[in-house]
Amino acid sequence: MLGIGNILHSDEGLGVHILPELRKALHGRERVEIIEGATDGLRLLGPVEEAEYLIVIDAIRAEAEPGTIIVLKGGDIPAYFSRKLSIHQIGFQEVLQAAQWRGKGPKEVMLFGIEPASLAFGIGLSEEVRQAVPALIDAVVGQIERWGIGP
Repeated sequence: MLGIGNILHSDEGLGVHILPELRKALHGRERVEIIEGATDGLRLLGPVEEAEYLIVIDAIRAEAEPGTIIVLKGGDIPAYFSRKLSIHQIGFQEVLQAAQWRGKGPKEVMLFGIEPASLAFGIGLSEEVRQAVPALIDAVVGQIERWGIGP
């Protein structure tokens, strides 16, 4: 699992900010590796190539109401977006594409996120995003359980 985002731009830091809560929710699941990807881009290639299943958590701009949970799966995560949905679109998409070119990577990739209310310079999540975090964590834990990755 990768949490990506820039914590200096409010809701853009979602993927990094919620990692401590995800670690608590997933405690005891030894097969789940949680990585703070921040804005590392291609430095994430190794972990992506080694993953059997991959969940990425990020702020996702999809023109929805702020605080809306968005889940994209496999083919719904295009190699190159015609419009930028994720703040890390280029770096993350390049990582996925590079893994595919090398014949490596996860069986399944899912992108979980929340529509940001603010991407302004500042530390911390907006109230809209903060209120949606528990439901996002439940969705992520539910997906891990559907994959059969237990404690």
